[in-house]
Amino acid sequence: MERLKIGLAILAIAFSASFGFSQEDSTSVKADSLNIVLLENYNKRLAEIERQRVADSIKKSELEAELSALKTTDNLKKEELQAQLIALNEKEIRRLEDKKIKIDSLKKVTKGFPVFGFFNDTLFVLYSKLGSFSPKDRAEAINRRIDKLTDNFNFDETSLEIQKSENEVDIVFGDQTIMTVIENDALWNDTTKEALAKEYKDKISAAVLKYKDETNLFNLAKKIGLAILVLLIIAALVKYISKFFAWTAIKIELQEDKRIKGVQIKNYTLFDAKRQINALLILNRILKWIVIITAIYIALPILFGIFPWTEHFAGTLIGYILNPVKGILTSFWNYLPNLITIIVIVLVFRYIQRGIRFLKDEIARGNLQINGFYPDWAEPTYQIVRILLIAFMFVVLFPYLPGSDSPVFQGVSVFLGFLFTFGSAGSLSNIIAGLILTYMRLFTIGDRVKIGDVSGDVIEKSVLVTRIRTPFNEIISIPNSTVMNSHTINYSSDAQEKGLIIHSTVTIGYDVPWQDVHTALIDAALRTELVLKEPSPFVFQTSLDDFYVAYEIHAHVREANRQGLIYSVLHQNIQDVFNERGIEIMSPHYRAARDGNETTIPSSYRPKDYKAPSFNVKTKKTDRA
Repeated sequence: MERLKIGLAILAIAFSASFGFSQEDSTSVKADSLNIVLLENYNKRLAEIERQRVADSIKKSELEAELSALKTTDNLKKEELQAQLIALNEKEIRRLEDKKIKIDSLKKVTKGFPVFGFFNDTLFVLYSKLGSFSPKDRAEAINRRIDKLTDNFNFDETSLEIQKSENEVDIVFGDQTIMTVIENDALWNDTTKEALAKEYKDKISAAVLKYKDETNLFNLAKKIGLAILVLLIIAALVKYISKFFAWTAIKIELQEDKRIKGVQIKNYTLFDAKRQINALLILNRILKWIVIITAIYIALPILFGIFPWTEHFAGTLIGYILNPVKGILTSFWNYLPNLITIIVIVLVFRYIQRGIRFLKDEIARGNLQINGFYPDWAEPTYQIVRILLIAFMFVVLFPYLPGSDSPVFQGVSVFLGFLFTFGSAGSLSNIIAGLILTYMRLFTIGDRVKIGDVSGDVIEKSVLVTRIRTPFNEIISIPNSTVMNSHTINYSSDAQEKGLIIHSTVTIGYDVPWQDVHTALIDAALRTELVLKEPSPFVFQTSLDDFYVAYEIHAHVREANRQGLIYSVLHQNIQDVFNERGIEIMSPHYRAARDGNETTIPSSYRPKDYKAPSFNVKTKKTDRA
């Protein structure tokens, strides 16, 4: 039978959900249904106990009568009857203890049925049935009887009386019983029947007297007058608040081009004076309505508190503000130990990070040297350790964060991690390549390099890209992954210590002795600014072609970033030295001997008595092969 009732309660919940009741209604129906089932089962058990109690009471009366009828000489029979009475008394004590234990367990999961006063206030709550009346029926019947008490004009504190019977205590008004207090009511309230009946009597009397006092004509007129006064004060308050903000609006408009001159960032006007005035006027209107609504909200509880029928609305309105504030303060207080733990952890990691940064600075300055660890590795290594340290700190802090055990919080964390992993796959490859490039030490800021087909000076090394400034002042950004996949030439890495060798090729005819060419090329190199005297320039003969010999001059320089200028000056000096010494550069070359043609040496370099050689073979000029 008990399972059947619980099943019917579940069906009632499903029925409410199928006909479109809200979740809140469904939850309320569920709670009420289960509550009714629990109380019915409890009351059914109480009825069985009550029947057993009545039977034990009858048997106890019979034993007492039989004991009193015995002769004084029949001691054995008397002891037997007394033992039975003691057993019945002990059984009665155990019965009360069992009922008390059951009631204590039900208090945690059940709610009773309230008996209301006249202003929606709860006087007391009933849990036990009485005869055929369920707790709900008892509460409704008592409410109706209390309502009728207000019809009696002579009602005072002494109008209600308490009448005791064997198992019950009645609260009566004249010849009418208002309610009956039974043993189970007393057990639910941890008191006796007599004390509980007196408490209920006092509450009912106070509620009736309060109602009669609040509803007499004089008090009603006084409260209505007070309510009208509050309304007038609210209207006046709203009026003067509106006037005050109208006055502030005029003052704001008068400050245009005076105190309010607009907002400028260097030469850019972010807000001119007119726009700033309009923004301030909008803010002024918003503040006006916030103040008006706040004033009305504060005044409404005062207005509702005047009349007892609306007094509970005042508490509700105040609760809308106080309950969230109380909840926030309570949550903060409960979270305070975790907050202190978080602060301690953050401070510990902060000082660990400071210690690591101190070591980084010392290594970068060269004050602390570690074998195999270069100073330019200090900054990237510090950043890697810092990121790992922050990640570890977050792992330690995570259990102490508010809502960290929430499935929503964990789901968002997983989603963000998934998004970061797949959304930054290309960026991660560049970051890893940037770290590898740092530890490979391919180049540093300011080096002249050639990466793939791009030549220039390194001006920036970031975790994602390397930026190159070409000799034409072009800024080229190369992803670090591309740098890793390309060959890199660094012209500056050994230039300061060993010198960078620059080289250039000239082609000279076979008619010029090679010693003269070597001397001329070396002299031209030595004339060139920024070319080192030591090691001395030297010449290689790289090929013996059909019509000329290829000579290659090699010279050492330290200024790798100024190769263009050095090459230009070197070529100028080669031209000057060769022209001074009467050596023609065969580029483009001549396939045959000269036949009366002028020499290629400029006239300013020729002596006055110079006579061009004459040949019989016709000259043919061709492009260099």
